[in-house]
Amino acid sequence: MTARFTRRTTASRSRIAAFGAIAVAGTLVLTGCGDQTDKGGDSGSSSTSSAPLASKLPADIRKAGVIKVGSDIAYPPVEYMENGKAVGVDPDIADALGKQLGVKFDFQNGKFDQLIVGLQANRFNAIMSAMNDTKARQDGVDSDTGKKVGNGVDFVDYFTAGTSILVQKGNPKGIKSLDDLCGQVVALQKGTTSEGIAKTQSTKCTKDGKKAITLQTFDTDPEALLRLKQGASVADLNDFPVAAYNAKTSGSGKDFEVVGDQIEAGPYGIAVSKENTQLRDAIQAAVAAIIKNGDYQKILEKWNVTQGAVTESKINGGS
Repeated sequence: MTARFTRRTTASRSRIAAFGAIAVAGTLVLTGCGDQTDKGGDSGSSSTSSAPLASKLPADIRKAGVIKVGSDIAYPPVEYMENGKAVGVDPDIADALGKQLGVKFDFQNGKFDQLIVGLQANRFNAIMSAMNDTKARQDGVDSDTGKKVGNGVDFVDYFTAGTSILVQKGNPKGIKSLDDLCGQVVALQKGTTSEGIAKTQSTKCTKDGKKAITLQTFDTDPEALLRLKQGASVADLNDFPVAAYNAKTSGSGKDFEVVGDQIEAGPYGIAVSKENTQLRDAIQAAVAAIIKNGDYQKILEKWNVTQGAVTESKINGGS
């Protein structure tokens, strides 16, 4: 959904700033064959032979001319569907990366909490979905249980963001911080860093002698937003950029507002299998190239998310 700045658990994600028109298209279920691929994307338009960093790619990807990208495409302005095509911050950055590498970044729509599973099952080559780079994801550890659940992934960091509290316009319940959510109903997307933050806060509430938070979790953030809009919850937690975007655009700015400070800012990362270090390093080189040539800054300016800009791309820089 971090600037925009934090969210998702072992299969999680996050998003930063203010923006233009809310897309509430529901996320499609990811299939093993990736048949929900967005065929309309034009990422990576330059030919492999003429691209400056094409030689860094693995031979099979260079030959195919495509990097298949798993993404939950219902998180404006980071990624969302418009006229059957994935648009937003991530698709634009992917397009710029594709020009450096000489391939197309082909976005495939799936549930956020299943993206890492899909990556490890080779349904796609990378994940680009406002996913927070966390140590738990790197190590394949379920952040709720502390148990090992997979091999983990490597991240190429490209943005930074944190979690915000979104409430109804006018803030009728007087929510100012996480402490004000004790005993309240909160709607959010499951499998996200926001869910982890809410669970931790709920435990704190009970330790302080207050009532726990009642969590309502959904497959997509638009579902959680609808519950908030209807008054069935008092707040939604999501990445700051996404929260700010929804506050500005939903109902022409009359539905929601952001309250309090950003929570736990951290990096977004492009996730790649730990076995595919060559692809990881090629993507990192491409991120460095677009930062240097100014394309990266132009994209962030287009989407009003410059607060989340990074000056260098790190591998596994999250904690």
